[in-house]
Amino acid sequence: MTAEATRSAPRTPVASPEDGDDCRLFQRAVELAGRRWSGAILFAAVAGARRFVEYRRAVPGISDRLLTRRLRELERQGFITREVVPTMPVQISYTATPAGAELITALRPLGEWGVRHRDVLEALEAEQESVG
Repeated sequence: MTAEATRSAPRTPVASPEDGDDCRLFQRAVELAGRRWSGAILFAAVAGARRFVEYRRAVPGISDRLLTRRLRELERQGFITREVVPTMPVQISYTATPAGAELITALRPLGEWGVRHRDVLEALEAEQESVG
């Protein structure tokens, strides 16, 4: 890389060991995004899911009870909005907030990494299933 390219390339901030606040915030963000099912639910919201049944279809393996719990948590955290449409029967729709959509945008490179390294992830999953 030329000196010119090095100067103009965007720099990724690197937290120093002295900057505990950056590390703490990074850890909180990773734990939030990594909470089981939360990322998949937000991904489904950004992909267009609105009704409960659409989320259930988009996130295979999640129970209705856990989906309800996660939707409520994501709403409380400001990543999903819940709208009640006063029809007969009442309709409820869930959509990603700008913060939720931004989080998914930030996580897209991780998803792309997963696609490129599917074999590694599937091997880890098989290993976990055989142990537990």
